Amino acid sequence: MTHVFLVDNGSLRPGATLNLRRVAAALCERTGMPVEARSLLHSNKVPAEKLDGIPASTLGPAATWRAEEGVKDMVILPFFFGPSRALSGYLPERLGEMQEIHPEVRVRVASPLVDLQAPTDLRLARILRDGVEEQIQQLPTGSKPAVVLADHGSPIPEVTAVRNVVAGQLATLLEDRVRSVTPASMERREGDEYRFNEPLLENLLDQPGFNDGPVIVSMLFLSPGKHAGEDGDVATICADAEARNSGLATRITHLAGEHAGILEILADRLEEAISGEHYLLDLPPRGA
Repeated sequence: MTHVFLVDNGSLRPGATLNLRRVAAALCERTGMPVEARSLLHSNKVPAEKLDGIPASTLGPAATWRAEEGVKDMVILPFFFGPSRALSGYLPERLGEMQEIHPEVRVRVASPLVDLQAPTDLRLARILRDGVEEQIQQLPTGSKPAVVLADHGSPIPEVTAVRNVVAGQLATLLEDRVRSVTPASMERREGDEYRFNEPLLENLLDQPGFNDGPVIVSMLFLSPGKHAGEDGDVATICADAEARNSGLATRITHLAGEHAGILEILADRLEEAISGEHYLLDLPPRGA
């Protein structure tokens, strides 16, 4: 049987691992397939007592353990919005190390949640719309907020392109219920070559049209951690902006990865990879 790993980048915050496990369990129930939650990095450093007493391990060792148990067909299901370098670079390196020991194992890496090479898919934008509309309902009747679609920021333009495309989709779905929808990143690397991440959230919230009145920050994040969630970096950026701009009132949505609709997208990406219809990478058995 195909063994599925639901994989994120990893975090030192327990909330990220707990959310990944929750999604993996729900996906297992939905598909009837074994789905194991593993991170590429970091999660193995989180104390087990903060993870309901169950220690975490990263994907590399976990894939090796499954191969030793006789698993010969694995699918890596990315809990990523776009084609991060973690998927195209780091992940194949770690799996290649496993295949050197177990050359009989085949690994297929499914597409991320948003695939800009595939037909238009509005499901993620609808998830984000739900979060924005939940916040609109808590505003005074007739209020028209500005919306900022905030992501982490990426060193590669292909991931930022996902942010920008989804922002356009979100604007279409929200229509005239908001003043505007603008993409922004939480942070970026230094240097002109990374300007594609602009605008930065902290700078945007000081600009006219965003520094006064209600602004809803739509969270293009999957799990709570250092950056997203209660007391995360995004919340700090918003609080600091409100301190600088007395008329600004920010509202932060739930994370996209906490919405039940994310399971439908993941289930489809899994089916596409298993059937061979569409996937990101195929690592066949060595010598095949």
